[in-house]
Amino acid sequence: MGYIAVIGAGSWGTTLANVLAEKGYDVSLWAFEKELVKEIKKTSVNSVYLPGVPLSHNIEVTGSIKEAVRKSRYVVSVVPTQFTRSVFENAWSFIPDGAIVINASKGIEHGTLLTVSSILGDLTDRQVAVLSGPSFAADVIKKLPTAVTVAAHDSDTALLLQDVFNTDFLRIYTNTDVIGVEIGGALKNVMAIASGICDGLGLGASSRAALITRGLAEMTRLGVTMGAQEKTFSGLSGLGDLVLTCTSTLSRNYTVGYKLGRGDRLGDILASMKMVAEGVATSVSAHQLAAKFNVEMPIVDQIYHVIQEDKNAGDAVRELMMRSLKAEY
Repeated sequence: MGYIAVIGAGSWGTTLANVLAEKGYDVSLWAFEKELVKEIKKTSVNSVYLPGVPLSHNIEVTGSIKEAVRKSRYVVSVVPTQFTRSVFENAWSFIPDGAIVINASKGIEHGTLLTVSSILGDLTDRQVAVLSGPSFAADVIKKLPTAVTVAAHDSDTALLLQDVFNTDFLRIYTNTDVIGVEIGGALKNVMAIASGICDGLGLGASSRAALITRGLAEMTRLGVTMGAQEKTFSGLSGLGDLVLTCTSTLSRNYTVGYKLGRGDRLGDILASMKMVAEGVATSVSAHQLAAKFNVEMPIVDQIYHVIQEDKNAGDAVRELMMRSLKAEY
């Protein structure tokens, strides 16, 4: 069946590694933390990110990028966006010619304003596919029914990867709109922070529904301006992922927003979290993309000010509500 390298042993990376290993693939899981490598080798459990879950014996964990990727037919990147470039600068020379690279992270790089597939494409001439959609690791590791999208510029590659990842509990759809799938996956994290703020302030379900709807409008406007297909944002990687992360306490980004709405300090919130809330960094990049492409994104604008300038969350909501009136479409 071929070797698969999963780069990044957080909750989602470890879950994907386990899904693939249980399908019969030989999986190499790369972890940055040396102690985590030792623990998984000894116990077959990732107690930091997936406590209490026994992992497949088809997974070989390693702290060496070279060992992880050198025999791989597929390489799955699940590295936090802001570290993707530095990790893969070290990895590319060891990845075999012809290996297919799949991005399973969601975010936009600071400075360059590139999505993850574009970061990887910046380092090599290979095309990069994307796996994205409404999928919490905690649900998938329990084999609860989940559906996501795999996007590739080449439809044959998308179909191949559909077969690689699909199981009886993880249903894979195909798409060729790589930029649309990635923009949806990145920006929904910013909207999840906004949704959490609404709930932290106690604004009610009607407020959250309005936020999700208008947030989707902002995501679509920017994505289409950047060359994405409008219909992608009504799919799993757009609306599906947006609804999931804006309504569940399992969402790290929602949790950040909820605590901000409650009045907690951002530094204290982030210090208490084991995993990265990508929406915090993405709020800066999204704000800059909106300016670059001259796209109106008032929710993104307010979240940027809350995150970066310590603006009062209640004031941000009031300013959104007091904007000049307009038609919906």
